[in-house]
Amino acid sequence: MSEIIPHWLSKRANLSPENTALELVDGSNITFLELHKKSVQMANKIAALGVAKGTHLGILSANNLNMVYILHAVSYLGAVGVLLNTRLSDDEINYQLQDAEVSILITDEENSNRQLQVNESYSYDEVNKQTEVQTVLQKELNLAQPFTIIYTSGTTGFPKGVVHTYGNHWWSAISSALNLGLEKNDKWLISLPLFHVSGLSTLMKSVMYGMPIYLMKKFDVDLVHDAIMRKEVTIVSVVTLMMQRLMEKLNSESYPRTLRCFLLGGGPAPKILLEKAKDKNIPVFQSYGMTETTSQIATLSAQDALDKIGSAGKPLLPAELEIKNPGIDGVGEIIVKGPMVTEGYYKNEAANEQTLVNGWLHTGDLGYLDDAGYLYVVDRRTDLIISGGENIYPSEIENALVKLPEIEEAGVIGVADETWGEVPVAYVVLNEPVSETDILLNLGKQLAKYKLPKEIIFIKEMPRNASNKLVRNKLKDIT
Repeated sequence: MSEIIPHWLSKRANLSPENTALELVDGSNITFLELHKKSVQMANKIAALGVAKGTHLGILSANNLNMVYILHAVSYLGAVGVLLNTRLSDDEINYQLQDAEVSILITDEENSNRQLQVNESYSYDEVNKQTEVQTVLQKELNLAQPFTIIYTSGTTGFPKGVVHTYGNHWWSAISSALNLGLEKNDKWLISLPLFHVSGLSTLMKSVMYGMPIYLMKKFDVDLVHDAIMRKEVTIVSVVTLMMQRLMEKLNSESYPRTLRCFLLGGGPAPKILLEKAKDKNIPVFQSYGMTETTSQIATLSAQDALDKIGSAGKPLLPAELEIKNPGIDGVGEIIVKGPMVTEGYYKNEAANEQTLVNGWLHTGDLGYLDDAGYLYVVDRRTDLIISGGENIYPSEIENALVKLPEIEEAGVIGVADETWGEVPVAYVVLNEPVSETDILLNLGKQLAKYKLPKEIIFIKEMPRNASNKLVRNKLKDIT
């Protein structure tokens, strides 16, 4: 029998009606009662557009209040929110719209004129002008019921829709609280996109904890710095690039004692950065997680940060983590299990059979556990490039490159970059002459800007093994 709980926003509005739910950069606040009322109104407005239980509603938006209301409205109607990355190209978004069977799309004004293939599309302005239709709203949440779908690139280059249930979000919040603890004065800053699982999961934590969120449209080092220094922010979710910029901004100053946690995702931080943080008494919690685990599933405590450089920590209390088929060096595939782990990808049985085996999620990442049980990630999804916190799969860029008639073969690797951590570099074998400029111009029509190679290197032959498979790690040896 499925677990049923009261609707978490309705419950929170009843328990803490006057407490702040959202704080904005302009100084305005939204209470939990106001958030509840606005979200119910939004539910009635999108119901007028035909959104109902089971509807797959696409949401293409940067962080703002309307997006927050829409997300909660989805939960009141029992619809499924398909969160779309605004940085993707139209072709990439159209693939996800079709794959997720999105029937209605809601966008912010900045994305309302994009060439997207969907039956119905509305901007926030158009939605807010709708007359409310009184409809039956969910008073309870079935933890087994799907709530959101977020796409993650697969190693084949084809994105996969990760289905998150209410239970996944619930247990992600519980796991985080058991690790970080909860304090009465907690205020969590979100500058990461709500269409990413990190931002979304934190938004859900706010309602479950009764904790205010300091919501920003996007990361701005000056605004984040100001919020930490003057707005009593206690927790900030960051990737390494954000942390580097914040440390540069901090310079000789120190953060107030109200800051109790930088929750760092997107790969281990460089030792020098962690040492700077320690000198400044900044607690950094490194974490390991992915879209499939509804955010973090393992976390390194701040006191272990310098003793366990490069470690992603230990699995959170409700989670299990093992290394499958370890070699002599102890390195094997990281597999995880727990109530925060997705039950599967949307209508992708082949990927489900390969990735989810007997309840265990096979991450594709290689890592090992030390004698004390701390996780070290050796290769994040083997060839994955992490650039400024964004995941980039070489195969996706390679597939786009070989679509060009002038290119016979392509191989992509990540190379170190002081600003972004890593950037993609492409190696190509040509059928006929073509310039780097023309290649990038064509790629720009297929791929998001952050996925474009920072350099195109022309070579005569791709390095391959006996099975004729591309050996990417040998590309960097070609001169």
